[in-house]
Amino acid sequence: MISGRLIKTSALVLAAGVALTALSGCASKREQQHLVYEERPVELLYATGMERLDDKSWNEAGQYFEEVQRQHPYSEWSRRAIVMTIFAHYQAGKYAEASAASDQFIHLYPGSELTPYAYYMKAICSFEQIVDVGRDQASTTNAQTLLSEVVRRYPNSEYAKDARVKIDMVQDQLAGKEMEIGRYYMDDNQPLAAIGRFKTVASTYQTTSHTPEALYRLVEANEVMGLHEEAMRNGAVLGYNYPGDRWYAAAYKLLTEKGDRPAIAPDPNGKKGPETPDTKTNKKGWFGFLRPDAG
Repeated sequence: MISGRLIKTSALVLAAGVALTALSGCASKREQQHLVYEERPVELLYATGMERLDDKSWNEAGQYFEEVQRQHPYSEWSRRAIVMTIFAHYQAGKYAEASAASDQFIHLYPGSELTPYAYYMKAICSFEQIVDVGRDQASTTNAQTLLSEVVRRYPNSEYAKDARVKIDMVQDQLAGKEMEIGRYYMDDNQPLAAIGRFKTVASTYQTTSHTPEALYRLVEANEVMGLHEEAMRNGAVLGYNYPGDRWYAAAYKLLTEKGDRPAIAPDPNGKKGPETPDTKTNKKGWFGFLRPDAG
């Protein structure tokens, strides 16, 4: 991690006020401007960027850190500035820019102690762009790939710890998309197509909250197709794994109405399906290490 904040003297603050008059005025106006090239001490540029971070002027902070890189490209300050640029762009919601800065750092400093942070933030930028299951899930799939890369490369890190939590959330999201399509096929009287989707959830995403419903839907779809034995088999799997789930109660009722009585009766005190992860939590700021100078 980058060590603590620079100590700014009163003279440095005064110099910042004189040298950076091009950015004077209200914060909203400053954030719409771009720095005009004027060679400045690297310490001054970096310190001012950190001040802007503290003010939550994310766009302006990013401009200062980018200016460090332009004016002092081969310095240690530039290495630090790239990392802070990632964070500033991320906080501003500029995920493409943050991801590009992450790629830049990974390319230039593959062996740095901060490279895990760059990989993590690249994954988080995709995670933040996950949309509801009714829309295309390209960002979800990409987030899954990038989060898995963090776990693979840095399995014992705090980044991997958080990545594993988010992978579970991503898996649930992808399973939800499969369920949505499967329900659509059932409503459209295409049970065979629906079965393919529900089987994917029951096998590929079997640890998600959607598995009990997927197994119930397999019972339902197979009964529609007249495949009673297959329906019974899926019902048995559902009852064995989730005897207390409402979806098993529904499957038990359906199979009983068809003339069969499954071996396992619904048990209100039995195991229920897993809870649905909340993709609205555990996002920005959940870990202090999202800001690379923290700690």
